[in-house]
Parts: sequence; structure tokens; C-alpha cells
Amino acid sequence: MAGSLKPNPMSVHVVAFGNERDGFSEDNEQSSLIWTYLGRSALISETESNLLLNSANHTGNPVFTEYQACVFGNVRLVVHDCPLWDIFDSDWYTSQNLIGGADIIVIKYSVNDRSSFQEVKDSYVPMIKRALNHCSIPVIISAVGARKSEVPCTCPLCTLDRGSCVTASEGIQLAKELGATYLELHSLSDFYIGKYFGGVLEYFMIQSLNQKSSEKMKRKESHKCHGVKPPQLEQPEKMPILKGEASHYNSDLHNLLICCQCVDVIFYSEDLKEVVEAHKIVLCSVSHVFMLLFNVKSPADIQDSSIIRTAQTLFAVNNEAVFPVSSRGSPCGPPVRVFVKDSFFCFCLSDILHFIYSGAFQWELLEEDIKKKLKDPGEVELVLEKVKCILKTPGKVNSSKNCRSHQTARPLQLCDTSLRLFFNTHVLADVIFQIQGATVPAHRAVLVARCEVMAAMFNGSYIEANSFLVPVYGVSKDTFLSFLEYLYTDSCCPASILQAMSLLICAEMYQVSRLQHICELYIITQLQSMPSRELASTSLSVVSLLRKAKFHNSDCLSTWLLHFIATNYLIFSQKPEFQDLSAEERNFVEMHRWPSSMYLKQLADYRNYINSQKCHCIVM
Repeated sequence: MAGSLKPNPMSVHVVAFGNERDGFSEDNEQSSLIWTYLGRSALISETESNLLLNSANHTGNPVFTEYQACVFGNVRLVVHDCPLWDIFDSDWYTSQNLIGGADIIVIKYSVNDRSSFQEVKDSYVPMIKRALNHCSIPVIISAVGARKSEVPCTCPLCTLDRGSCVTASEGIQLAKELGATYLELHSLSDFYIGKYFGGVLEYFMIQSLNQKSSEKMKRKESHKCHGVKPPQLEQPEKMPILKGEASHYNSDLHNLLICCQCVDVIFYSEDLKEVVEAHKIVLCSVSHVFMLLFNVKSPADIQDSSIIRTAQTLFAVNNEAVFPVSSRGSPCGPPVRVFVKDSFFCFCLSDILHFIYSGAFQWELLEEDIKKKLKDPGEVELVLEKVKCILKTPGKVNSSKNCRSHQTARPLQLCDTSLRLFFNTHVLADVIFQIQGATVPAHRAVLVARCEVMAAMFNGSYIEANSFLVPVYGVSKDTFLSFLEYLYTDSCCPASILQAMSLLICAEMYQVSRLQHICELYIITQLQSMPSRELASTSLSVVSLLRKAKFHNSDCLSTWLLHFIATNYLIFSQKPEFQDLSAEERNFVEMHRWPSSMYLKQLADYRNYINSQKCHCIVM
């Protein structure tokens, strides 16, 4: 598609974040704001609009769609539409590049999806705000849809629909925090899209083009000085690209079920036959039914009669000595025996646990597996209803649509967010780490599933395998807590470059490669965002970071840091730490330095010529 556009050095890049559809909408064909605008805009000629509507998902980044078109006759328009905010979590580097290359940013949301708006406001808008800290890129916030609870109202003081919808005052406040333009689009009609949204967007397009034209003219004028051209400063070498490692959180937990390590629950049929082994921490992370069953919560905490009834009618915990003593279990005791009272549910329990351990979002796959075992549609429906009851949130009505919504929502939505509830708590904890005079509770099942070193430590012949108290050396408490938080949640957010380096060292010690990559990307992103003045005055030693990266086998980061020092040669060559580079490192930096010594010599000669001619040069 891009090849058919007219070549033109002038272009406008628009990046749109957010989903303007209702959170519970079943209309998958509902038009998006960006799609509708580009399809109806009068700026796009008919010959180009057909090309525009044949959009293609970017193969490398399936979380956004790229559109290209010609506007204002021959100006190239590139739009990246990112409906899922996950790009900030799963591909931080790409999200930063998108924002950095944007001329205009559009943030869109549905006024009828308060939970999504709150998540965007609390988690993602601060990220965008930090990314735009040193930029003046126009931002448009578009509140889309007619509020369903009341007649649509744009009064900033209106509170009639505050309970279930996002009010105009909340949107305006968000726009103030970002310095953005706020728009209310009650529908995707020609008026709201073409004249209202389109008018504002096209205004910013024109402003962007005017600014680029002005900068281009200044560059042309700067090269004119009595026919003598200043030396051309070459572009610095491209920095090495660090590729992030895909999450294997899903497979880690699923493998835990398959390998049967650190088992603390065994399910039995009513005729005392062992059915399947499991783990309290995983079961309780997805279900209040299991929280009741294992005394994590009481009926008074749940306050939902259907959940209490499901726990009582479906399961029974056996505490009598009718089973032989098992060698399995943790130092806290043998596994808990649980009877499954429903024979059909018991027959399908293995498939149900595979569904839960895989993140509880592959609902259609679970349906197929149960249908293969139970031929009677009525029996299948009864078992599926019991699964819905197990996954039910207290106070909410469950439906198959809600279960299927996990497939289109964020993967692992249940496990990775719910396990956070058990992070650094004594609830169900079966190991206590002793570190710097403090204690940190944890759960062997999570540690073994997520970390191979921990798995060897707790399942091998080491003393930790049978110890409740485990000492930790060579790492601070805060760093170790951040490390455990990643194991539980599959995410981390270091507070500084130094903390990220400490966490990288801890990850290398426990051989958690993906966490190492996350820390590397954080360090790189923070260094790249530093202005030259801050980089020159900071007390942070990049050479020290290079030393640690090399010592702890972070080859990608150490290579990048060497290129970073070379690219900012004029700054680092003035720092005392520059003398600490080895001869090999110094030779690399001198070879790849920017600007090059040849350029500086040519620039000095040019200055001498200008001064000898007594000519005033625009460049100087």
C-alpha cells in the first residue's frame, strides 16, 4: 500500500491509543474512530481512499494497525491505531518509539467503560506524560459514545451519570493533566467525525506541517555563507537493538500442573480414587470457592450465597486419617485431600484445572475438551455452569459471554493479577526468606514454576528442600522483593537505573532471563531519555554500569553502553570515569565516536576560514 503513495518529504504521523468501544459490546464489526474518520475525510481523494481502507495488521506488532494515505493533496499521512494498551506492558521499547515519532497523539475511550478509563488514567496516561516530558506534541482526548445511564450531558458539573459512566468533568480533568484538547463525540456521525474531531485533527496537522516547513527553510539558509559550505556532520551509528523476550508466565504455571511439583492439594473421587494434584495458591488466585474451601476467606468475607453454596455442594475437605501417609508436600505438612462430590465434574476435573492453570481465558477450548468426554449436551452444560460458578466474582452475575471475554481481554488476566494478592503475605505461605534481618513470606509453587534455580533448590537434595526458613545472601531486601514481585506478576517497575541494575544482577543470579531483558530495556530507555545537559552533570557512572553488565553476562547491555558512550563522546570524554575504560574499550569508543575526529578537524578549519574572511556565518 505504501508504495502506491506519491513520494513527498513532508508527512504527518498520528498515533492513536485506546479502545472507544464499550467494554461489554458484542459488536465486533463496530467501526473505530480512526477507521471512520479516514474513510469519510474530505481531505483524502477517492483514488487514495480505496487504498486507505485496505489496512493491514503490522506483522511484527499485532497490537496495532497501520494506515497510510495522502492528505492535503500530496502530504503523506501515517496513522498507527493501538486499541490495546498492552503495548506499554508487552513491548515497552516499541511504545516509546511510537510516541517519540508522533506528530499528534489521540487518546480515545468509551464513556460507558469506566473501569477501562480508570486503568488508562491511573496506569498508562502517566507513562505518556513522562514520555512527553521534553516534547510539545499536541494531544487529543476523545470521549466516544452516548452515556447509557442518562441523557448525554457535556456540562462539566453534571454528576447524574457519575456512577456507571465516565463524566465529562473527569475527561476534562484528564485533558488538563496532559495539556490536551478534550472532545466529546456522542456518535461516529459525519458531524462529530468530519467537522468536530476531523476539524481539530486537521488543525494540528496543518500546525505540524508549518513547523516542519519552517525548520526545513532554516536548515537550507544555514548552509549559505558566501558559497563556502560547512562540513557535513554525519549521523551517529545506529544503536544496537535489544529484543525483548516473550512472556512465558502462562506456560510456567501450566508446566507446574503437569510436573506435579510442590503439590499441596489432591482431589479424589467419591470412591477414594486419586483424580489430580494441584496447588492452593493457584486455585485460590482464580476462585473464591477455593478460598472458602482452604480457609483463606470466611463466608462473612465472601457475602455471596451462590459461591458458598458451590463450595459446599461440589467439594468436601477430608481431614480424617483414611489415607496412607504421603511423602509429598512441603515442610508445612502433607497435601490436603479434597473429595469431588459431582461425578461428571470429577470426570472433567483434569481438563478444568488445565484451563485454570493456562490463565482461565481459553473458554472455547475447555468447551471442546468437555464435549469430547461427555456426550450428553445436558451434562456438558451442567459442568460448564459449575466452572462459571467457581470463577464467579462475588456480587456479579456470571455468563458465558463474561467467560468468553477473557479470550479477547488481556491474556492471563486472572492469574497474573490475582497472584499479586498473595505477594509478600503469610496467607498460604510455605517458605520464609530471611534477608538483612527481615523476613519475606513466599509460596514454593510460584517460585518453582517461575524460576529454574528455585526449582532445583526446593526439589533437589539441598537443605532448602526441607526448610521452612531460607536465608538469602548477596542481595538487598528491596531488590529481592522486586524480584519476587516479578515472579508473582510477570511485571516490574524499577524506581531508578541503579535499582534496575541491582534487579538485573539478582535476575542473573537466579537465571531469570526475561527479567534481565526487562531491566536492560529500562536502563536503555532511561539513558536515552536524558537530555545532554543532564547526562553531563549526572553523578551516575555509565562506565560503572558497563562494568557490572559485563561481569554479570549482560552482553547486549554492555555492547549498547559502549555504543552509547561513543555516540556521546564529547560528554563522556570529559568525565574522570572515561579513564577507567580498558584499552580494548577505548579503541572501540574512538573508532565509533560521534562526532568523528575528522569532522572536528574539518569544523576547526572551516571556522578558521570564516574568521580569516571576516564573514558572519549563520551556522556559527
